[in-house]
Amino acid sequence: MSLDATIGLRLGSLDLDVEITVAGSVVAVVGPNGAGKSTLLRALAGLIPLERGRVTVDGRIVEEPGRGIRLQPEERRVGVVFQDQRLFTHLSAVENVAFGLRARGLNRTDARARAGEWLRRVDLGGVLGARAGELSGGQAQRVALARALATEPALLLLDEPLAAVDAAARAELRRVLREELDRYPGSRLLVTHDPIEAAALADHLVVVEDGRVTQEGRLVEVTARPRSAWVATMVGLNLLQGTSRGTAVTLADGAEVVTGRALDGPAFAAFRPNAVVLHRARPEGSARNVWAGRAGELYPVGDRARVRIDGPVPLIAEVTAAAVAELGLAAGGAVWASLKATDVDAYPA
Repeated sequence: MSLDATIGLRLGSLDLDVEITVAGSVVAVVGPNGAGKSTLLRALAGLIPLERGRVTVDGRIVEEPGRGIRLQPEERRVGVVFQDQRLFTHLSAVENVAFGLRARGLNRTDARARAGEWLRRVDLGGVLGARAGELSGGQAQRVALARALATEPALLLLDEPLAAVDAAARAELRRVLREELDRYPGSRLLVTHDPIEAAALADHLVVVEDGRVTQEGRLVEVTARPRSAWVATMVGLNLLQGTSRGTAVTLADGAEVVTGRALDGPAFAAFRPNAVVLHRARPEGSARNVWAGRAGELYPVGDRARVRIDGPVPLIAEVTAAAVAELGLAAGGAVWASLKATDVDAYPA
């Protein structure tokens, strides 16, 4: 089963123009707030009409405005798990799951029996008769997942499935989701803003920013070589863009970054914050990159701290708590940053 879609529509200030294909892997759509991720998912489900483009699910065109084709959501063989579950609060867990099966023509007895099987499959065999309002957030989201899967859709869409679940239940729900996504034979598309969730549940990433796909590929490829500031921030890398001549990348304002790889033409230079060493005086040593700057915002990351350095080469440095105290970084002021060329990954822009 596969999904092939070209989505074109305007919604308020958002102009969404995205091509996406899902076949044989779990695809996570990631991007900043307001990028169009949830709008994309709702359009695929048939909840928002397209202005242009086409949606094909399992070889069947379910929407193509140019030809006047638009199947309703219930005709698309699409299952959706929303962030807020959208369960019927007056119905029990088993009745919620059975609802979709009844809507597709299954009799009440068989629908309830199959719903019970699905709830046991997601580890909810003990709450079949509990009303939706009596369930925890994690339990309610598993009911929503069972309800979506029970109808055997060709396309499964998940919109921030862990966002409304408390931290205590998140790890267990993530495990259940991963197991079911691995077993599920249809197309699987996950929308999330959380890189940990994407890494845990998906094999392939599609990055959407301002209504456009800015990068896509296998998880390891996208995270190793980001192509936008948002992706770099998501994976914890510094990312600079300029023009490479040999092993030097020249930035727009003329500053240079020496790298460990020779290139010619537009290029990115990426490096990890913990590869940067900070000093209060200009350092001596073997580092090919030495830049003056000013220490800005400082914030903790586990037992370390990240410091924003403003200057010709803007960057984030990660240092120990001892370095914060020793260099007096909390007070800001002039600093020097050094970085070995071998710690910089250069690749074509």
